[in-house]
Amino acid sequence: MGEKRRGSLRTWLPNQHGAWAMLAVPFAAGVFLGGPAAGPRWAHLPLFAAWLAGYVAAFHAQQWLRLRRLSRNPRAPRRHVRPALASAALCAVCGVPLLFPYPWLLLVALCAAPFVAVNTYYARRNRERALLNGLAAVVPACGMLLVTLRVGGGALADGWRPALACLLSFAGTVPYVKTMIRERGSRTYYRASVTYHALAVPAAYALSPWLAPLFAAYLARAALLPGTGVRVSVVGATEVAGAALLLAVLVLLF
Repeated sequence: MGEKRRGSLRTWLPNQHGAWAMLAVPFAAGVFLGGPAAGPRWAHLPLFAAWLAGYVAAFHAQQWLRLRRLSRNPRAPRRHVRPALASAALCAVCGVPLLFPYPWLLLVALCAAPFVAVNTYYARRNRERALLNGLAAVVPACGMLLVTLRVGGGALADGWRPALACLLSFAGTVPYVKTMIRERGSRTYYRASVTYHALAVPAAYALSPWLAPLFAAYLARAALLPGTGVRVSVVGATEVAGAALLLAVLVLLF
């Protein structure tokens, strides 16, 4: 029974492992930022559940669209229907009550919709690994820092710098991870990744001088690790560690 449950869980949870840190770190940063009058609220718990459930629902809906177009096996798209509907229901149950104390969350959902539409387009075209698709996913994820900050009573003016720091960091992971896995050996992707990270260091410095060492470490990672034969599991662990370090630095700085 345990093996069966684990297998069922694997079919429900998206296999895009790098996305989980991107979903969690900006959210958590916003919860703990905002000055002495701001901080964690009970509303953050259903908001986090709705946020994760919405991601799972969108993933399965996009896979259903993709497989309906590509697969000759009618069972392939059908296996995504139940997770999509159940996750969407959970998102509604947790998220809709929050619209009463925080009606502006509806505007947040509308702002995120174009980015979800881009991801849906690329999924339907079976081009989920496209660079633009990855970058489109980063924007609303990092924008959640402003949402959770505001729910916690913080001012948006306190959130734009940490939100941009998250955007700089997670946008850089998109080309970097490609140089480590799907685009290994591509000089074009390697040069683009290193150039981006080199430009990100002064940009991070402009947000806070204390961010520069962290982004210099990201630059060293992007320049030195591709081509070394590092295993995929190690790449994933390194990214999780880098995201956790980003969270710690943001909470300490801002």
